[in-house]
Amino acid sequence: MAQITLNSLAHSYSANPQGPEDYAIREMQHVWEQGGAYALLGPSGCGKSTLLNIISGLLQPSNGEILFDDIRVNDLKPEQRNIAQVFQFPVVYDTMTVFDNLAFPLRNIGVPEHKVKSKVYEVAEVLELTEQLKRKAKGLSADQKQKVSMGRGLVRDDVSAILFDEPLTVIDPQLKWKLRRKLKQIHKQFNTTMVYVTHDQLEASTFADKIALMYEGQIVQFGTPRELFESPRHTFVGYFIGSPGMNFIRPELTSRGLEFEGQLMPVNEEMIEKIRKLGTSNIKLGIRPEFVHVWTEANDDAFEVTIGDIEDLGTYRIMSFMFGSIPMKARLHEDQKVPVKNARVSFPEQWLKVYVDEYLLELTHE
Repeated sequence: MAQITLNSLAHSYSANPQGPEDYAIREMQHVWEQGGAYALLGPSGCGKSTLLNIISGLLQPSNGEILFDDIRVNDLKPEQRNIAQVFQFPVVYDTMTVFDNLAFPLRNIGVPEHKVKSKVYEVAEVLELTEQLKRKAKGLSADQKQKVSMGRGLVRDDVSAILFDEPLTVIDPQLKWKLRRKLKQIHKQFNTTMVYVTHDQLEASTFADKIALMYEGQIVQFGTPRELFESPRHTFVGYFIGSPGMNFIRPELTSRGLEFEGQLMPVNEEMIEKIRKLGTSNIKLGIRPEFVHVWTEANDDAFEVTIGDIEDLGTYRIMSFMFGSIPMKARLHEDQKVPVKNARVSFPEQWLKVYVDEYLLELTHE
């Protein structure tokens, strides 16, 4: 197992990059601690797979260093980095048995056969492949083949890390949850550094202790699933995490404070003064649907809104409404009374986040 450090790392596919937009990976400083379970989350094209391939050695970065336990590995080939990588589609030797597939990495480095057998059976039991060990791999289902791919990364005790590049893409939906739980179990059992690339926030939250959320080649927030949900550090985090994502409005800074279409928003004076000092007009307010309070009776702190659709999702409902000219959403509890046509909503100050130039603005108290 290893601690993986990305030191001033950047990568461009352009021979002569002129600016940040020419970089697939913008300069970053990032650390994955030894033995951690991490997810690299983001939409297609944000740089996730590029970053993973740089760590594994399949791609040389344009700038910066990759360190394994403070040792620079930029010039080491993939096989010299002791990295196991599980790809989007299963990579197995169809003419070999499952046993021989799992044994291959160990035999390749000269492990004695009695140790090979012991380790293969240990990993096969964890992955529920014991009954398949004598079968040829070509006869396996897609999920079984992917488990064999995972197993090949787990049989070696000397791997620095296991990198998963969207490994459940080909798995049937009903099996995905089971395999995610299995990976979590494996991590606890073997305590191996694992980095899991996905565009699915549910996969990331289920597997990882911490999530690195990527956007346009940058890690815009690194934290626990709860931190990304409750305190998005960037507007994209608010938009991407959650279903539905965060509501955003663009208020105007006036002498009264932050106003939106004549309505004064509940933002304290200390925050207002901090915004004034920054001198920018790129201001957004964000609140998650879960934290919007919906009232059916008059309330001095609430705004009157027009209700659109009500989406019934069984244990909760999503209420769409118009706040002035902006469509927004609120999450209603299963037993909460559903308003008709009009309602009043309020935005609790603790959950109403202020973003300046797309990044979360916070008050610092010394």
